[in-house]
Amino acid sequence: MRHIAIISSSVRAERKSHNVALYFQLYLQENQLATTEIVDLKAYNFPIFNGTLKTLINPAENVLEYAAKINSADGIIIVMPEYNGGYPASLKNAIDLLYEEWEHKPIAIVTVSSEPFGGSQALVALQFTLWKMKAWTIPAMFSVPTVDKAYDKQGNAMDKSNSDKLAAVFVKELLWCIEADKAPQHLLA
Repeated sequence: MRHIAIISSSVRAERKSHNVALYFQLYLQENQLATTEIVDLKAYNFPIFNGTLKTLINPAENVLEYAAKINSADGIIIVMPEYNGGYPASLKNAIDLLYEEWEHKPIAIVTVSSEPFGGSQALVALQFTLWKMKAWTIPAMFSVPTVDKAYDKQGNAMDKSNSDKLAAVFVKELLWCIEADKAPQHLLA
C-alpha cells in the first residue's frame, strides 16, 4: 500500500483548511487507498527560510524529521488556503527548505477559501513554485469554496456524498501518478 503525506499548510489559530486535511486522511483510510500522515506545518514552527536543508550546518531535528516525511512519502496532498490571492508564507517556507525531496514527487493540490472561488487564484502560483522544484503536480484539483460551511473540526464533510465523489476522482489521479512514478525506468524509455 502506498503512503501519502498530507501537508496542512496553514499556521493560523482559526484555520479551516486543516479540517480538509483531516477529511482526506479519513477518506484515504476509510477506503483503504493508502496509509497516511498529516504533516502539520503549524506543529513544526519553522524559522523564516535562510537556506535549504543541504546548506544548513546544524539543521534542527524538526527540519530533518520533516524532510524524512516528505522524502519517504510516495505522494503528497497539499491542503492550501488562499490568502489575498496567494498561498501562505508557511507553505512557501516549507517548500523552499527542501529541494531533492520534491523532485518527481507526485503532488495533489487542494485549494481552500472562505470565498466562493475556493482558493483557485493561488493555485497557479503554487504550481509554478513546485514545477521549479521539479515536483510532479497532478492535473486534477480539489477546490473547497466556503470551507467554514463544508467540513467540521474532525474532518467530516457536511455533504459527504458529494465530497467523496469529488475526492474519488482526485485521489484516483494521484494514485495513478504514484504508480507511474514507481514504474520500472525501462518501461519509460
